[in-house]
Amino acid sequence: MPKGHGKVYAQNKRASHDYFIEETYEAGIVLQGTEIKSIRNGRVNLKDAHARIDRRGEVYLINMHISPYEQGNRFNHDPTRSRKLLLHRKQIDKLIGMTQQQGYALVPLKLYIKDGYAKILLGLGKGKKKYDKREDLKQKQMKRDIDRAMKEHVR
Repeated sequence: MPKGHGKVYAQNKRASHDYFIEETYEAGIVLQGTEIKSIRNGRVNLKDAHARIDRRGEVYLINMHISPYEQGNRFNHDPTRSRKLLLHRKQIDKLIGMTQQQGYALVPLKLYIKDGYAKILLGLGKGKKKYDKREDLKQKQMKRDIDRAMKEHVR
């Protein structure tokens, strides 16, 4: 694999269902001990994770589950600890302004390793209402039906 391209180890598929993703940011993650080994083994889950900006202007990833490494013994880590994210100050300042608006949240979309470093793709999302979710499901079903009809027509 060429340098610069990251292999995706975890993806949050619920994010596009629950949020309109308006902007994305790539952030580094501060890891401890055997966390990187567990990530490389694919033992990571982003399902309930979200990011939060604290009072000091630092961004933390909360509830991301990284399973303990089997051969880690005493160097193992707490699976759901808060992990600091590395972003530029201008990006953090912009995110502070956007997340203080009603309905915006920082949602992790993908976890991947790029150039040997674990990176997370954060999305700035606006929460969807129930009718928006229903509309998306209708659109997906219609697209599936059209694709199925086209496939049958080609035969």
